Amino acid sequence: MSTVRVMTEADVTAVSEIRVTGWKAAYPGIVPQSYLDRMTVEADVHRRRRLFTRPDKTTIDLVAVDAEGGVVGWACLGPSSTAAGELYALYVQPSLIGAGIGRTLLQAVHASAQARGFGSVLLWVLADNTRARRFYERAGYAADGAVQADDYDGVSITEVRYRLTL
Repeated sequence: MSTVRVMTEADVTAVSEIRVTGWKAAYPGIVPQSYLDRMTVEADVHRRRRLFTRPDKTTIDLVAVDAEGGVVGWACLGPSSTAAGELYALYVQPSLIGAGIGRTLLQAVHASAQARGFGSVLLWVLADNTRARRFYERAGYAADGAVQADDYDGVSITEVRYRLTL
């Protein structure tokens, strides 16, 4: 069983480890392998620490922790350009996927979004990431028709926007 708390700067390395291993576990065959191979925990720690300590930070980072206090999941919520809340990221330690940690984090994200006055939450998910799409659909999210593409090592990858009214 995990609990959720606000992330601290001391959690940055653990969060980066979860994010990088999460990408490498979830995206082979979706994101070019060359991109995944270049991802390192060290580079992510540097980037995440910079983002975490920005004085103008508008996001809230939440971590799921296990009974021993170890970080096992991470989510980041902030404002979207459409006055909704936006779930920028949600990752669970790959070996623990299916244990309910993602659901627990998502519930905390929804509570935080409501506390910040957001009436809905949106997120972007890679179109070919069927596991994540099923997860969000089971949580009540629905694709709202918006799509965008990001470039990864010269490959355009489509993302689909999902929305949930709180």
